[in-house]
Amino acid sequence: MERIAVLTSGGDAPGMNAAIRAVVRAGIDQGWQVFGVRHGYAGLISGDMAPMGARDVGGIMQLGGTVLGSARCPEFRTEAGRRQALQMLGQHQVEALVVIGGNGSQSGAHALSQMGFPVVGVASTIDNDLYGSEITIGVDTALNIALEAIDRLKVTASSHHRAFLVEVMGRECGYLALVAGITGGAEAIVLPEIEADPEAIAVTLRSAYDRGKPHALVVVAEGARYNAQALAAYFQQNRERLGFDLRVTTLGHVQRGGAPGASDRLLATRLGAAAVACLSSGKHGVLVGLNKSEITDSPLSQVVSTKKQLDLDLVKLAGVLAR
Repeated sequence: MERIAVLTSGGDAPGMNAAIRAVVRAGIDQGWQVFGVRHGYAGLISGDMAPMGARDVGGIMQLGGTVLGSARCPEFRTEAGRRQALQMLGQHQVEALVVIGGNGSQSGAHALSQMGFPVVGVASTIDNDLYGSEITIGVDTALNIALEAIDRLKVTASSHHRAFLVEVMGRECGYLALVAGITGGAEAIVLPEIEADPEAIAVTLRSAYDRGKPHALVVVAEGARYNAQALAAYFQQNRERLGFDLRVTTLGHVQRGGAPGASDRLLATRLGAAAVACLSSGKHGVLVGLNKSEITDSPLSQVVSTKKQLDLDLVKLAGVLAR
């Protein structure tokens, strides 16, 4: 093998640049030339790729987002689009590909792998909903950004005797909401995986008020049936029952934009280097992730067909602590 390529796809995540850096420098260490593909699968189809040297990835590890860019690419979901991508890889004499991203990105990686092209995926999404890795690139930083916001909101909530509905990202996975809620001391946590009862949440808030709490906090996952806006609309009709004055804060994409912390930089570096090691050993069609503190690889076929389950022990713990 002489040439490989790396791309980032899907939602950006803090730590993606550290993974790019690791792929490039580990690839160079193998004696390979490494190409960076711009704008994800769209760039793969258009042939928007160029060689990256060790100096090209210097000084990017501390940056949020991805220096290669990312874009949605409906065309890649078609066989014609994927064949065009393979043609472009062939024109650049690229022999293998590293895909840094989440569920949708790894579905694309699996599709290319099924067509016979060597691909290794790197687990990267703040949602932490990707099977094959206990934690993915970007999660730790996104959680710390959410937690800082929650801590700040609790200060102003106490000053004004208010309750806050704080909505975090995560798509259909409640991991971010669950962990942010536990570590932020939330009175209630609303998750997509567990049907929420607005009446029960109202009772919880009123109970906190009656116990003399100066504030109350509900952390809500964006993918829940009753997201923050839906809950606020429900409570609007019964505002007096809550005791607290109610406010809504949607954190949204601010969770993606932070500079990666040490944990994400280290995880991304380890996974990027592991992807290159897989290709060096002849292994492909896999996702590299972190499980029980060890770098592991899982077949992409299993990754894209298996739903990652929420830790129910954490759900129980959240209920015990919300007193």
